[in-house]
Amino acid sequence: MTATLIDGKQYAQRLKSNLKEQIATFQTAPCLTLILVGDDPASLIYVNNKKKACKDVGITSVIHHLPADTAQETLITLIHELNSNHDVHGILVQMPLPSHIENAAVINAIDPQKDVDGFHPINVGALVSGDDSGFTPCTPIGVMHLIRHAMGNDLSGKEAVVIGRSSIVGRPLAQLLLQADCTVTQCHSRSIDVKAHVGRADIVISAVGKPAFVKGDWIKKGACVIDVGINRVTIEGSGKTKLIGDVDTEAAAENAAFITPVPGGVGPMTIACLLENTFKAFKRQQ
Repeated sequence: MTATLIDGKQYAQRLKSNLKEQIATFQTAPCLTLILVGDDPASLIYVNNKKKACKDVGITSVIHHLPADTAQETLITLIHELNSNHDVHGILVQMPLPSHIENAAVINAIDPQKDVDGFHPINVGALVSGDDSGFTPCTPIGVMHLIRHAMGNDLSGKEAVVIGRSSIVGRPLAQLLLQADCTVTQCHSRSIDVKAHVGRADIVISAVGKPAFVKGDWIKKGACVIDVGINRVTIEGSGKTKLIGDVDTEAAAENAAFITPVPGGVGPMTIACLLENTFKAFKRQQ
C-alpha cells in the first residue's frame, strides 16, 4: 500500500474537541432528540453511538424508542410535539423505518430548523440553490472535510466522480463538489463504463453498497479515494464476517495518493458532523 490513509477517527476527534470547547461557553446545552422505531440491531447500535458522541461533547440527548408497530400518525404527532418544544434543538428519526411508515411523510413533518439530518425538502432546496442557511446531510459534509484535509481547501477544477445517486449521500455530495468548483460526474446503476469515468478522476467517491466494486486499476495515479460503502461479508472458510467498503482498498492504494479505510474513515466523520449540525441548530434557535 502506497496511498496515505485518511484517518477519519482522528479528524472526527479534532472536530468533536473543538465543538466541546465551544459548547462549554454556553450556559445551556444543545439538545438532540433521537427517535427509533422498532428493534433493528444496526439501528440500535447507530443510535447508541450517537448518544455516546453527544455525551462526549456536552450535547444532551433524548431517545424515544417506539415499538415497531407504531402508527405513522403517532410518530408524526410526536415529531410535532418536539417541533414545539423549545428545549429540543435537533430532531433525528433513525432510518430505516418499518415498511408501513412513509419516509417522506415523516421527514416532511420535522421542522426544517431542527432537521439536523438535512433531509427536509426545504434544506435540500437550500443546498441545491447554494443557500447556506439550511442543513446539509452529515455524511456529505464529513466527506468534504476529509477531501479538504487530504487535498487542501482549493478544489477548483478537480475532476470528481461520485458513484451513487442517493438523496442521502450521492446527490448532496455532487452539489457540494460543484460548489467547490469541481467538474463533477455522477455515476449510477445505469451508467455505461464506470471504469472510464473513474479513470479520469482526481477525486473518487463511492457510495453504492457493493463490496469491492471499485477496482484498483480503475484509479488514476495520485487520486483521492473516499469509500462511503459499508458492507458486511463472510470471511471464506471461517464463517466469520468483516466490514469492507465499495473499493478494493489494497489494490486501489497502489495508485491513489489518499484513501479512506473501512471502517474508520467516513463513519466517524458522519457522527461528528451530526453533532456539528446540532450545535448549529442550537445557536440559531438561541
